[in-house]
Amino acid sequence: MDLGYADYFQFVLALIFVLALIAVLTVLARRFGFGYRTPTRGKRERRLSLVEIMPLDPKRRLALIRRDDVEHLVILGAGSELLIEANIPAPKEDFSAALADVAEALPGDTGKAK
Repeated sequence: MDLGYADYFQFVLALIFVLALIAVLTVLARRFGFGYRTPTRGKRERRLSLVEIMPLDPKRRLALIRRDDVEHLVILGAGSELLIEANIPAPKEDFSAALADVAEALPGDTGKAK
């Protein structure tokens, strides 16, 4: 049995088609959440979130993680994690609540001119 160039070309095209099909199905599966199941808490707000991430170099990233109302600053590496600062108070989401906190923190001065 002698294989010609057309047979090799057909084999390569079939291989490329199958690999592309696998890649598309993988992307769709991740997009619709089949790869990472996380328990949902109903309508309640999530307790854990990633606030911000900043790359330090190709192997390490600086991450700010919020749990409840507390933030933690962590360096994530290829094989290690390092906690830089813990128990950072999270900023207030509501601007009026933040203003009220600042007003309470000020000394007895009401801001009136003397």
